[in-house]
Amino acid sequence: MSSLVVLIGPPGSGKSAWAARVFRAEQVLSSDALRAMVGEGEHDQRAGGDAFDILHAVLERRLQRRLLTVIDSLGSDAGLRRQWLELARSHGVSTMAVIFDVGPADMRARNRARERPVPADVLKGQLARWPEVKASVGDDGFDAVVDAGDAGDAVLVPDALAASADHAARQWSDPVPLDFHLQIPRFSWEGSPALTAERLRAVAVAAEEAGFSGLWVMDHFLQIPQVGREWEDMLESYTALGFLAAATTRVSLGTLVTGITYRNVGHLGKIVATLDVLSGGRAWCGVGAAWFEREHDVYGWRFPPIGERYELLEDALQLFPLLWGPGSPAFEGTRVRVPEAICYPRPLQERIPILVGGSGERRTLRLVAQYADACNLFGDATTVARKVDVLHGHCKDLGRDPASVRVTHLSTALVAEDHQQLAAIVDRLRPKRRTPESYAAAVNAGTVDEQVGRFRELADAGVQTAIVNFPDLGDVDPLVRFAKVIAAFH
Repeated sequence: MSSLVVLIGPPGSGKSAWAARVFRAEQVLSSDALRAMVGEGEHDQRAGGDAFDILHAVLERRLQRRLLTVIDSLGSDAGLRRQWLELARSHGVSTMAVIFDVGPADMRARNRARERPVPADVLKGQLARWPEVKASVGDDGFDAVVDAGDAGDAVLVPDALAASADHAARQWSDPVPLDFHLQIPRFSWEGSPALTAERLRAVAVAAEEAGFSGLWVMDHFLQIPQVGREWEDMLESYTALGFLAAATTRVSLGTLVTGITYRNVGHLGKIVATLDVLSGGRAWCGVGAAWFEREHDVYGWRFPPIGERYELLEDALQLFPLLWGPGSPAFEGTRVRVPEAICYPRPLQERIPILVGGSGERRTLRLVAQYADACNLFGDATTVARKVDVLHGHCKDLGRDPASVRVTHLSTALVAEDHQQLAAIVDRLRPKRRTPESYAAAVNAGTVDEQVGRFRELADAGVQTAIVNFPDLGDVDPLVRFAKVIAAFH
């Protein structure tokens, strides 16, 4: 996440101890520590001006780099708080105020126990002002204002989930439906390849039990750089889907997505039809224009220019329904010629649903509107809403009912029961050179309620099917935890 966290409370309220427990030392800007750097000690008030000048300078540079930054000071000056907020907003950084509301008697006792107590008259003045300070924080404009007792490790929650509480509350009180599918992008499990079949079967069975209604695999022959290393295990997609068809009874099955350059287009239609028959009518046909040039080079396939790939994709979108339909009509496309579109046995579904991958607004989404049954989008709710508007515009231009095109969305999710468990999982999974905050943001880490809020926001933006992958799918535990998210949308 990228966030500014401001601690607010009187002397002795526990701000510094809490910050030391929750954050790393380099993330905390302490006014006391800075006074010690430029003065005769932490309590040298004569050095206060210089200390805050340094604080502002360091804060600006950290926010420029979108680094999680904690300000540990009294936080009682509303003018200073607003300066910090304006600086955070100028860099597009989320903000949180953490309130340390400890009773006066406890604060006096803590103060007496300090090595250098705050003078009694100074503390008395701070305590007298505290109710006014606490009441004013709500007017500052922080994205979130939380009590220290409730904050815990919630600071790991990515910006995308910062406003999830309101969306989750709306889902619990006024639920909307959302379909969930599972994507399995990696097969490098412990004990693989000897145990690959066993682990894949366990994942598929657990996914059905958790409430997922679809399974997707990538159609790649090398692991893609966005996911892992080139030499990781990667199963051939349609062989894997045939195995999954035998391991399951209910979920739909498809590739997200098949590059249209990888196989003869007529042969691809035959493969998908066979999958539909052997799965009992559960196949999806996911296709796209292909992008991974390295893969083509390794396997000796031609990688045509983008315009030619789009022409090939459009030909396929027209050919597949003919191939799966009655008779054996001839097809003459821009790049594909089929004298007789013969396919026996026919698919069990009257029409195998076709999903087109990619979200290019000018060409890809228009192909979806013209030929396909579903699109697949990425990004936050704002991005999704814009793409959906573009898709619906294409449908209107083509005289098609927008409701006949299903909107799917692909994202990663890391789910935990609470923030303590979330922090432990993030720390276990993150690369050693990556901060917990940046890794948590990359995998959309959040509790069950926070995930419910994120997916409700996506549903409100137009998503009907959420396709999810998990960075910790080494066993079935993530699927069991995510079942509670799915249940919220049923």
